[in-house]
Amino acid sequence: MSGQPVRVVRGWEWARPERPARREVVAAVPELDQAKPPLLFVPGFGHGAWAFAEHWLGHAAGRGFPAYALSLRGHGDSEPAPGATLRSYTHDVVQVAASLPRQAVLVGHGAGARVVAHALARYPARAAVLVAPVLGGWGTFGTALRRNPAGTLPAVFGAGLRLNRRQLFSRELPDAEARRYVARLGRASRRAQWQLLTGRQPEPAVGRPPVLVLGSPDDRVVPPGALTRAARRYASAPLLFPGMGHDLMLDARWREPVDAILDWLEKDPAPALG
Repeated sequence: MSGQPVRVVRGWEWARPERPARREVVAAVPELDQAKPPLLFVPGFGHGAWAFAEHWLGHAAGRGFPAYALSLRGHGDSEPAPGATLRSYTHDVVQVAASLPRQAVLVGHGAGARVVAHALARYPARAAVLVAPVLGGWGTFGTALRRNPAGTLPAVFGAGLRLNRRQLFSRELPDAEARRYVARLGRASRRAQWQLLTGRQPEPAVGRPPVLVLGSPDDRVVPPGALTRAARRYASAPLLFPGMGHDLMLDARWREPVDAILDWLEKDPAPALG
């Protein structure tokens, strides 16, 4: 596909359109256009565009990829949205992706990977990357409850999900940096949190783009089995980075996963046949 991407919209979405929202988008663009596809990074719940702007945006631009990070509504410096749903977040991703100059690669982290999976059914992405994907369901909740009961249980009753330093980062990351990142975390809407547990699974992706799944076997939010299941959904195997925490883009060895993503894209993965 060439030229401006085409949005895929359902009839009922025309009848009940999402409310427009002001969205924060942070960009890092190479000095010279190398005709590489733009990357749209989608952070997980509680995170904003800052989580990718810290390291990955500039690194991707340095390797010739135009890089953009979106703060979902209610996150970062985007417009507050206490009643947002997963559909609202999906709308944010599709709208921003469709505004980019070329067909984009969608990169979702954590619960942002679930949002990207929904967006793939509405936007014909060139490729997608699911980083430490939280694809939802009660199994994910059970894992989080066992490992962080004080921060997880309140989310069932509408409070914010609170993730701690041990869940997000390895011991290699200096405590001062870890505390700074944790202090910046916000929260998703209670409706979106609930839908992450109980909502429907994503529809098939438009055009069956190649999808890379990566994470850490030592992630204290997403267990290895969940990574395997996520990759199997897209007929692949997960790419693993032992010793890292859930927030791979902020952890001490952040270069390793982003270089693996860019190396994969430079091999020009072709859309799946079907």
